[in-house]
Amino acid sequence: MRALVLERIRELSLRDIDLPLAVGPGDLRIRIDTVGVCGSDVHYYTHGRIGPFIVNEPMVLGHEAAGTVVEVGSTVTGFRPGDRVCMEPGIPDLTSRASKLGLYNVDPSVVFWATPPVHGCLTPEVVHPAAFTFKLPDNVSFAEGAMVEPFAVGLQAAAKARIAPGDVAVVIGAGPIGIMVALAALAGGCSRAVIADLVDEKLAIAGRYPGITPVNIRREALADAVARETGGWGADVVFEASGSPRAFEGIFALPRPGGCLVLVGMPVEPVAFDVVSAAAKEIRIETIFRYANVFDRALAMISSGKVDLKPLISHTFAFQDSIAAFERAAEGRPGDVKLQIKL
Repeated sequence: MRALVLERIRELSLRDIDLPLAVGPGDLRIRIDTVGVCGSDVHYYTHGRIGPFIVNEPMVLGHEAAGTVVEVGSTVTGFRPGDRVCMEPGIPDLTSRASKLGLYNVDPSVVFWATPPVHGCLTPEVVHPAAFTFKLPDNVSFAEGAMVEPFAVGLQAAAKARIAPGDVAVVIGAGPIGIMVALAALAGGCSRAVIADLVDEKLAIAGRYPGITPVNIRREALADAVARETGGWGADVVFEASGSPRAFEGIFALPRPGGCLVLVGMPVEPVAFDVVSAAAKEIRIETIFRYANVFDRALAMISSGKVDLKPLISHTFAFQDSIAAFERAAEGRPGDVKLQIKL
């Protein structure tokens, strides 16, 4: 089957590759319609690895997807051919201790699309468990369906923050995940969110949403902006979504006493961590890794109109132009938020 294959660092090809398409009793065969280009896909393309996950052999990219059911396994109920769906790309061992604790995202044996050595979904058809497949409501497009996966990351972060109604949030980083974290925080009860970045174009996109205040930290110290927005008290919750080691410099000046810091971004190198400043304020520190038990909630929020992700789709490429899509994503154009590929 034809697929977008990462052959090695900085080398992609559209070629035939042998992928399993046998439909098991609990599976669905799905014709892919739209796939989002994720930052992790791009990082594998440009660096060949993310932490311990190393691309040692050719791998099909893509894990943010929506499509149409074309075949249903013998024991599956609730789905039929023609259903429009999106897919949660991580499949855990449901008998594992992590899964039984409700933490299936950190199950060591989880099988996640486009995470070495697992092939992704940038190919015309995939087979996926029905248990991790979700019907798209009529008012949710395939493009929006392919945005459920990254929005689930934002929702996981908001859930870990334990937001109280009226809280003020700060989000560091106005990339796709940062903006989605801000939207999830607002939908989860925050009264407003300050979002910080170095790039005016991305801040302008974020600033179109009611409740989001953009701050360019080239021109104003983030601590000063947070003090201004909170009367000097500090933010109830701070989300670090940039993955930049520099973001940790003075980060504990941002939350209020007893506030929360949620670590969303993943720095590529160790960071200096000011334990004393965190302890002096009794800052609660949370981490996230992907998401668990929120995919259906993310889809419901999109369907309800609580969040509108359509303005974040910067450009859609045809499948035959997939390599160009990744080359553009690797450029990091200031006005790009989410690129998608339509099959």
